[in-house]
Amino acid sequence: MKTSTSFYVYGISFVSTIGGFLFGYDTAIISGCNTFLESQYNLSASMLGWVVSSALLGTILGCIISGSITDKFGRKKALIVAAICLLISALGSMLPPQFLGNLNNAYWVSASANNSFIFLVVVRIIGGIGVGITSVVAPIYISELTLPQKRGRMVSLYQLSITLGILLAFLVDWMVLNNAGKSAGVITQESGGFWNWLFVQEIWRGMFGTEIPIALLFLLLLFMVPESPRWLAVNGKENKAYDIMVKTMGEFMAKSQMNEIQSVVKTESQGFKDLLKPYLRRPFLIGILLPMFSHLSGIAAIMYFAPNILNESIKSVESSFLGAVLVGLVNSIFTFVAIINIERYGRRKLLLIGVVGAAISLFGVATLFAIGSSLVIIPLLLYVACFAFSYGPIVWVIISEIFPTKIRGLAVSIGSLSLMVTGFFITLTNPVFIETIKPSGTFFLYGALTLPAIWFIWKFVPETKGKTLEEIEMSWKQDKTKD
Repeated sequence: MKTSTSFYVYGISFVSTIGGFLFGYDTAIISGCNTFLESQYNLSASMLGWVVSSALLGTILGCIISGSITDKFGRKKALIVAAICLLISALGSMLPPQFLGNLNNAYWVSASANNSFIFLVVVRIIGGIGVGITSVVAPIYISELTLPQKRGRMVSLYQLSITLGILLAFLVDWMVLNNAGKSAGVITQESGGFWNWLFVQEIWRGMFGTEIPIALLFLLLLFMVPESPRWLAVNGKENKAYDIMVKTMGEFMAKSQMNEIQSVVKTESQGFKDLLKPYLRRPFLIGILLPMFSHLSGIAAIMYFAPNILNESIKSVESSFLGAVLVGLVNSIFTFVAIINIERYGRRKLLLIGVVGAAISLFGVATLFAIGSSLVIIPLLLYVACFAFSYGPIVWVIISEIFPTKIRGLAVSIGSLSLMVTGFFITLTNPVFIETIKPSGTFFLYGALTLPAIWFIWKFVPETKGKTLEEIEMSWKQDKTKD
């Protein structure tokens, strides 16, 4: 029974982590498109920042609506909405609006159409909405289906899926660029056929289009997974919740967990006012500031502009694309480090070590840029490694653990909103900072913004390793009583 139960949980988690994979893929795929978008639409630094960050604007909207959707309609339905948004975005980014009106030769005239640029920004925002919803709901869904002693590792798998999505996107960008060769992005009037238009003339559309099969798979598989048992239980569907819990954790644990949920639910009310209750002030502060600090370190800018940033040092487009693949590889490898060690060493210790390492490496990047060294990639990879085993997975684990079940969706959406808003401004301003205060000044700023996080984690973030979600909630109440 235990083997089949574990297999069932891993199967469900796999489906939900495809959402994380799409999150990472959608984030990084545009990094290979930047140079071609800049050339095709004659974009300034500020306009390039806007195009790239438009998806993050969508994630902000997604975070805003995700809390009410997931708490009212359930985790599964919210993920289905996210998958539809991501599929629409991938299709719309690949095919301009003219394509629908003229299937025979739309690909020859789309490059000169002004409204194709506006259309691209709109569909990128729609995709961002899907990413925003996924970023909130997937960690919640996984945490509510998993045993306490495995929860950190299972939620970390979600972050691993994000890093694998980023890695594959960097790799796909590099492969598509290699395949197109010197003809990449060269717009001609000659008839080269649809695939030539898609993967050579307007190569960035082909890069975006590679997301379509992944988004479609995610949507189809979501119809095969169950709803979160904790959401069902707090919404009066105890029998159905119990049946799912038996499948995911066995009969003994299912009975124990149901008793805990029922005892906690009796004392809960639903809504934003709960977050303002005295005993939840500390977790609310953690839920907002911890995600914000993670993106103030500049990770979004590095993932969205990796080839551009590396090209400032390497001065080779092809080598910078290959360097971006290396960034994605390091990101994935060190996320494994977090998964292996999060239940052994706990959330807090890994977080502190990683954030200190991130600050040191960011100052290293700034210094090497300042002296004109071509070895910038070394401290940059060190930063990515430190982020990957700390901020990357652990922020999602902690904010999915520290709030009561009935408002978990709302609370995590606020935390994710904090992360996405910060990421939006970091991404929007990065090209302008690179142009004005230069790469050295930009990375010195990111390093300085990382320092307050070390004090905050040491002072306010508790260890949640091995505790049930209900035990964590009760610990906040007990701490408030002691105060």
